[in-house]
Amino acid sequence: MSDPKKPRSERFERGLKTRRAVLGADYVDRSLEQADEFSWSMQQLTTEWCWDETWNRPGLDRRSRSILNLGMIAALNRPHEFKLHVRGALNNGLTRDELKEVFLQIGVYCGVPAALDCFRIAREVFKEIDAD
Repeated sequence: MSDPKKPRSERFERGLKTRRAVLGADYVDRSLEQADEFSWSMQQLTTEWCWDETWNRPGLDRRSRSILNLGMIAALNRPHEFKLHVRGALNNGLTRDELKEVFLQIGVYCGVPAALDCFRIAREVFKEIDAD
């Protein structure tokens, strides 16, 4: 049953479908469940604007969007989001070898410390996936 304090538009529902496909339903559903009256607006904005208005645009496929996100998130030094998007990139069809190439490129343009973090975080994701 939908919580009246957590309104969901058509854009939200479309974005939610994409968000779950990329990041995984468990993670997304936990984020939504944990949102309270204070933080629900951010969940709405993220789901409608980022996941529907941007990720659902026809100009780029999800694989390309994942590559872009990894580079930008690494440059911004956001390790929590980076970890989510490593998993998302795998869900969007990137291979581990392709991720390695993306991280090497990040190293050239964002610096070796950023690339080292990318490799470390990706290994954590691989370990989690391999344990499942």
